[in-house]
Amino acid sequence: MELPFAESWKIKMIEPIRKSTREEREQWIKEAYYNVFQLRSEQVYIDLITDSGTGSMSDRQWAGMMIGDESYAGASSFFKLKEMITRLTGFDYVIPTHQGRAAENVLFSYLVHANEVIPGNSHFDTTKGHIEGRKAIALDCTIDEAKQTQLEIPFKGNVDPAKLEKALQQYADRIPFIIVTITNNTAGGQPVSMQNLREVRAIADKYHKPVLFDSARFAENAYFIKTREKGYAHKSIKEITHEMFDLADGMTMSAKKDGIVNMGGFIATRRKDWFDGAKGYCVQFEGYLTYGGMNGRDMNALAIGLDENTEFDNLETRIRQVAYLASKLDEYGIPYQRPAGGHAIFVDAPKVLTCVPKEEFPAQTLTIELYLEAGIRGCEIGYLLADRDPITRENRFNGLDLLRLAIPRRVYTDNHMNVIAAALKNVFDRRETITRGVRIAWEAPLMRHFTVQLERL
Repeated sequence: MELPFAESWKIKMIEPIRKSTREEREQWIKEAYYNVFQLRSEQVYIDLITDSGTGSMSDRQWAGMMIGDESYAGASSFFKLKEMITRLTGFDYVIPTHQGRAAENVLFSYLVHANEVIPGNSHFDTTKGHIEGRKAIALDCTIDEAKQTQLEIPFKGNVDPAKLEKALQQYADRIPFIIVTITNNTAGGQPVSMQNLREVRAIADKYHKPVLFDSARFAENAYFIKTREKGYAHKSIKEITHEMFDLADGMTMSAKKDGIVNMGGFIATRRKDWFDGAKGYCVQFEGYLTYGGMNGRDMNALAIGLDENTEFDNLETRIRQVAYLASKLDEYGIPYQRPAGGHAIFVDAPKVLTCVPKEEFPAQTLTIELYLEAGIRGCEIGYLLADRDPITRENRFNGLDLLRLAIPRRVYTDNHMNVIAAALKNVFDRRETITRGVRIAWEAPLMRHFTVQLERL
C-alpha cells in the first residue's frame, strides 16, 4: 500500500486562536471601515491576508537568532547571509533592507526616473507604487491567457515576448530595465517558465537592456519549473534557482515570503554600477551597508531560511497544502485562478458575485463576506489594489478582480483549509442575495488598499 502524503516537519510550539460571533464581526468590520487591513489580529480566526512575514520559523532559524552578530559594521551575520545569497544566485553584490518594498525604494531611487517605462509581468502593488510614485509607467506585458481564470496552462505568469519586444521598440531609451516577477503574484501566484526567462533574456540582450527579477517567491517558481517543465524533473531546487538567476542582472527580494522570516529583504546584483548607485540610498534610507534595515539575528535566520526553503520537501509540503484547498473548492464549484498557484488561492470574485457591479468592487465585497461568515481574513487583489490611472484619475477595471487567500508557511493544518473551503461555500451558496458592494469614502493617492475607508451600499 502506498503511504499517504504527510508534512515534512513536526510541530513544536502552538499559538491559541479564538473564534468570534457574527455579531462581533459585524461591529469590528464596520469600525474598520470595511477594510480588513484595519482589523486587529485578535479579531481574526484564520488569517490569510498575506503569506508575507507570517510563516513559522524552524528550530535551526531560532537557534541562528540566538547567535546573531549585532555589530554596526562588518557583522558576521551579514557575511553568512551574503554567502548564502551568492551561492543560490551567483550575485556578488548584496544590500540588506528591512523588507521588499524597501529594496525597491533603494534600487529604484537610482534606476527609475520620470517619464521612463518599466515593462514586466503584472507588477505587484509596491513595485507599481514605487514606479508610478516616480512619475514613470509600469507597463504590463503578461500573456493574455493569465486573464482567463478557468484556463489551465502550466506557466500563466509568463511575459508575452511579442508585447515585450513591441514595448522595447516603441519606448527604446525610455526603458531603463525589464522586470520579471517570479512567481507572478497579481496574476494569481502563477509561475514563469525557464523557457520564458530565456526568451526575456534574449530580447533584453537584443535591445541592450538589463533584467531585474522581483524574487519574493523564487523558490516556489523553481518548484513549478521542476514539476511542470520538461527537462527539470531530476534537477534540485538549488540548481534550478541558480539557472534562473543566471538569466538576470539583479533581484529585489521580500525575504518575508520564501526566506520564511518575519522581517527582511535585500537587493542582489552582478552589476557593480547598480550596487554603487544604490548603496548611497541604502545608507540614507535603511542603514549601513552590512545591516541595511536588518538586525544581525534576522540576517542569520534569513540565511538559514533561504537554505531550508530551497529544498524540495519543504516546498512540496507548502504547495500541496495550497493544492488541497483548491481541491476542496473544486468540490464546491467555486471558481479560482487555475491552476492553483504556489502561495495562495485567488478566487474569481466577479464569477462568484455576479450581481455586484465592478464599480462596487466585487473582490473587496467577497473579502468582507468571507470575514463576516467565519472570521477568515483574505485580501483583495483587484480593482481596489489597481489604484487610479495616474493621468486620468479614473479607477482601473481592466485587470482581474480576485480574492486572495494567502496561506502562511508551516502555520495552519488541512483542517483549517476545510474550514476555509466550507465558509467560502456558504458565501457561494447565497451569492445571489449579495447584490450590492462598497464605495470609497476616503483613499490615499498610491497603494490605497492598505488604508482605504469604505462604506457598504
